[in-house]
Amino acid sequence: MTDILELSTRQLIAAFNSRALSPVEYMSALISRIEASEPKVRALWLFRPEQALEDARASEDRYLQNAPKGRLDGVPVTVKELIATKGDHVPQGTAAITPFAASEDAPTAARLREDGAIIYAKTTCPDYGMLSSGLSSFHQLSRNPWDLTQNPGGSSAGSGAAGAAGYGRLHVGTDIGGSIRIPAGWTGLFGLKPSFGRVPIDPYYTGRVAGPMTPTVDDAAILMQTITRPDWRDATSLKHENIDWDAGPVELRGMKIGLMMEGGCGNPVHPEIADAVQNAARMFEENGATVVPVAPVLTREMLDGLGMAWAARVWSMISKLEPGARDRILPYIRDWAATGAETSGPEVAAGFEQVFTMRRTANEALHGLDAIISPVNPDRSFPAELPSPTNDPRRNFEHIAFTVPWNMGEQPAASAHCGMTSTGIPIGLQIVGPRFEDLAVLRIARTWEEMRGPVTDWPRFDRP
Repeated sequence: MTDILELSTRQLIAAFNSRALSPVEYMSALISRIEASEPKVRALWLFRPEQALEDARASEDRYLQNAPKGRLDGVPVTVKELIATKGDHVPQGTAAITPFAASEDAPTAARLREDGAIIYAKTTCPDYGMLSSGLSSFHQLSRNPWDLTQNPGGSSAGSGAAGAAGYGRLHVGTDIGGSIRIPAGWTGLFGLKPSFGRVPIDPYYTGRVAGPMTPTVDDAAILMQTITRPDWRDATSLKHENIDWDAGPVELRGMKIGLMMEGGCGNPVHPEIADAVQNAARMFEENGATVVPVAPVLTREMLDGLGMAWAARVWSMISKLEPGARDRILPYIRDWAATGAETSGPEVAAGFEQVFTMRRTANEALHGLDAIISPVNPDRSFPAELPSPTNDPRRNFEHIAFTVPWNMGEQPAASAHCGMTSTGIPIGLQIVGPRFEDLAVLRIARTWEEMRGPVTDWPRFDRP
């Protein structure tokens, strides 16, 4: 174990169980890496190294007694700031909210603690989680470790930055229109947006899910074993299934996979991204799959309608704040949400109806297919200081055409690293499966990882 921080989650757990490595040794090394890296990356909030070491010592004692608390005992993990942890403020990325202490852990945090995982920090997100950016009026500006001038994506911005910078293996983000896959794509991680309801979440909302952001599919599979366990608080959750998340790669021969190269609206796909995704499609074909072109799912009417409904929803929250508090919101978000005040009730209702139109078209697109592959992000990246690729609050969602339909359709969708741009930013390949076929998506992604080979050049700031 020449570099313990590069162990996979499975290797780490085995080392803890065999006592070849202690949770205290690992946590101490991780804290050193974070302290060397965080002044540049700025992915974390509520980083508590002293508490983390105390938790690691308690875990070490349990291993010495051959009584680990659960499958993740002693394993460090981060959760996105929007996921409540007992006793901590949940600012939702904005300086406008009066501080308060959460009364209990949200479902994902609760399941992690039950299994002995050490939640050593939370990760940053933009105001109200409504940007694909690391820009926030509350948090420090998170940056992409591959190029610190560039954005990590969002809204799980800190999760993507932390995962790429090597802050442990396990990170949990949330996703309502691409907020796991978009940063995973730009930071080279594997990110899974599960089927809606697969991972219990609270508060819940149409299309909102929690899921893993990890260096490999296997890390995510281990995390899914924990965070999918049931929680009564989520009235939208699926009935719990005992899924074999450890199932290996899938045989591609005989599979029919759709290739979607156009988003239907929004920003055009950059040629370098198109080349990387088409190369992935050729690799699927060479390994036995039948790859067929498929039309885009989204239309301008769908995207604008949903954006209108979202803006009205966020404005309804902002309008309840005192004027002074509203002034503390990121101006870009405030200006975008204010467009919701300009719409009538019938217009908002019609906009929200586009959710069900997307659901129908997403379902139709997958009919007769085992999966669809596409780009995750049409853009190569954008500067860290900007709120979105367009920097225009009236064109806030031009980059989510490939991701948002699967939130509204409730299908599982993942981002997997499939190449690098000439500017040095990872490219994400999206893998989408039929509703409830989360394991199939994981297995296809495992197969892709085998075809692609391991990622070995992760950015590190604790080395010469």
